[in-house]
Amino acid sequence: MTRPHDMGGRYGDGPVLPEPQGIVPFDRDWHRSALALTLAAGGLGAWNIDTSRHARECLSPKDYARFSYYEKWIAALADLLVAKGLLSETELAAGTADPAPPHPGIFRAEAVAPALAKGSPYARDGRAAVFTIGDRVRTRLPARNALVDGGHTRLPSYAAGHVGAIVLCHGAHVFPDANAHGLGERPEPLYTVAFDAAALWGKAERAGDEVTLDLWESYLERA
Repeated sequence: MTRPHDMGGRYGDGPVLPEPQGIVPFDRDWHRSALALTLAAGGLGAWNIDTSRHARECLSPKDYARFSYYEKWIAALADLLVAKGLLSETELAAGTADPAPPHPGIFRAEAVAPALAKGSPYARDGRAAVFTIGDRVRTRLPARNALVDGGHTRLPSYAAGHVGAIVLCHGAHVFPDANAHGLGERPEPLYTVAFDAAALWGKAERAGDEVTLDLWESYLERA
């Protein structure tokens, strides 16, 4: 089954409707709570950003299609809390948690601003890049996690098996295919690769349009 995050080039999902510039980031009061809960739970240290992305793409396709942006966040967070033993299904159904001592990794209010300012830098020391700017590369086919069957990957299926050109080299970064599944960070070189849009989609909006993707070295081979 196609991962619900991987919708590029698919027919039947309706038009892409860009939101206007300057839109208020929270158009419902509970959206703020959804973001706050996600940050607070992530601060407990039971998972990383790649694990949380995988949790969202593991939502059932039916739910993923009907949920709004922050509903996806909350649904995936609930799954993670239960999977990591931080919340029981009974507590989740009841909407209240049993009394428990404060978690040692509790995310306190004074830590929020520094954490948001710091972000999640994923650059690491790692091996030298095999490819350089201008190299022609082909992406792995099929687009799948080679470490975990059905696991998280950042290689979209619409780009699998296509040829593009390296336009940027970013150095070594945490490899999400491993990091999402508790297999360590396994940093490897990360590149921006440009693809001809017509080659990916069958036709392009305008002649010469390109699609650029940030791809890890193990996704690529020399074309």
